[in-house]
Amino acid sequence: MSLDPKILDAASMRAERDRLHAEGKTLVFTNGCFDILHRGHATYLAFAREQGDALVVGLNSDASVRRAKGDGRPVNSEEDRAWVLGSLRAVDYVVVFDEDEPRELISKILPDVLVKGKDWAHYVSGRDIVEANGGRVVLADMVEGRSTTATILRMRGTDG
Repeated sequence: MSLDPKILDAASMRAERDRLHAEGKTLVFTNGCFDILHRGHATYLAFAREQGDALVVGLNSDASVRRAKGDGRPVNSEEDRAWVLGSLRAVDYVVVFDEDEPRELISKILPDVLVKGKDWAHYVSGRDIVEANGGRVVLADMVEGRSTTATILRMRGTDG
């Protein structure tokens, strides 16, 4: 068990979702790697939090990030990434998942709102689950030029 009460497993998060619903509150879900936190992430998470009463971030595990981004990633461990996300005012909960996409986690939690960046407008994993349960999907604007990949390239002194 994590020492940080914001970092939960899927079953505990579902119990929190049920508690929030009993209080008439709305749960928002988003997900990502959040490897090197930057302004784009902070802006995105603040927007996501504004869509409801509480925000849960589905965080890709280290293995999931490696499969998606390659052997050099993640730069920061899932434990560190979860802790940093949990320290943000906009984030109420963090749940680490090992799958390549969050569909299974979304089906367990059943959030009311699913937020994804407009760069994923072509495919939002779990959209059908959320909408079938009366929820909605919101696409967020991205902060141009802000990405973990761009940050890593700048650190290396290259531009791509």
